[in-house]
Amino acid sequence: MRKLTLLLMVLFCLLSCAALAEEDEEFSLFDLALDEITYDDVLWDFPIDLYDMNPDFIRLANKHMLLEKGYVCEPLVTLKTRKVNSDGTTNGGVRKASSAEMQLQQDCAAALVEMCEAAEAEGIRLYLKSAYRSWQTQNTMYYNRLQKYGYDDGWVSMPGASDHQTALGCDVVSYEWRDRGMNEQFAETTEAKWMAAHCAEYGFILRYPEDKVEITEINFEPWHLRYVGNPVATYIMDNGLCLEEFHEQLAAAIDAFLAAGGRASLVQRFQWESAESAY
Repeated sequence: MRKLTLLLMVLFCLLSCAALAEEDEEFSLFDLALDEITYDDVLWDFPIDLYDMNPDFIRLANKHMLLEKGYVCEPLVTLKTRKVNSDGTTNGGVRKASSAEMQLQQDCAAALVEMCEAAEAEGIRLYLKSAYRSWQTQNTMYYNRLQKYGYDDGWVSMPGASDHQTALGCDVVSYEWRDRGMNEQFAETTEAKWMAAHCAEYGFILRYPEDKVEITEINFEPWHLRYVGNPVATYIMDNGLCLEEFHEQLAAAIDAFLAAGGRASLVQRFQWESAESAY
């Protein structure tokens, strides 16, 4: 049906072009580009094409959607410490807040290097403070936090709920905040403001926005970036969403698609189940 409709529209276009030729008006077949996305003639009622989203990049990790103990978005790469060569080129690394070895998923790492270099071109130096953390490492951190305060204070995620376990989440700070305890005052820095304005250009979002604390159940973290890929990052940041809200919208679109007869195999990679909690 869609092919027939398109054929009729092209025919109409050709006839219109002939009529407009006498007036020397320009006309393009691209003017008839369809806005709707369909699969097997079933409408995909969502702003982003299924094939423009990587299910691994948008995987949600929170206390309601836990990751398995062994989960990590691979392949992992170790971030190099940024060095400037004699000819002015760099080694493809990043400035780091410490000498500790840090890893991120490969695409995320490349995007971070690109973003940091773009910031540096504008006189802004960004430092990677924290990157991938395994389930085991997060479990130790969370246990120690509970032992210290006696309750979950919203600063350290429980094992399986940490965005850092995805290897797509990273803490990025300024030079002055490399060794400081993190708090929301970082949002007032030039570096934080630059990241908020430009991170989506490189596929990142602010994972824990100030106005979404009740939804994310994590305190405002203007230093925590999450790689989701450019189309998703642009949509989330342009619409002032958090990743949880994006997932709600995506789930609703999937339900509508399936109810309309859409193929389950097309969307099943975007349907996740929570692992069991260790607590």
